[in-house]
Amino acid sequence: MADVSHPSKGMLGFLKTMTVLAIIGAINWGLIGLFNFNLVDAIFGGGAAEETSIASRVIYSLVGLAGLVSLFLLPAARSSAEEHGLHAH
Repeated sequence: MADVSHPSKGMLGFLKTMTVLAIIGAINWGLIGLFNFNLVDAIFGGGAAEETSIASRVIYSLVGLAGLVSLFLLPAARSSAEEHGLHAH
């Protein structure tokens, strides 16, 4: 597991990228849920499962990967925050 208490520059960039992708995914799913509007498909094309563009599928895959990475890094980030006295209330 990655040491999130002292990440290297490369790891920090990776973590930031995964966070941004997770945020994009959350916004997209919110738009789908609230307005039935798929921003990724609107930007990269597609709309139905048969019409989803390669670019949209890549974006969805990256967002899914970001979610999985975040899922595994969350416990490490939480324990690191606790070590530094940063408790969530």
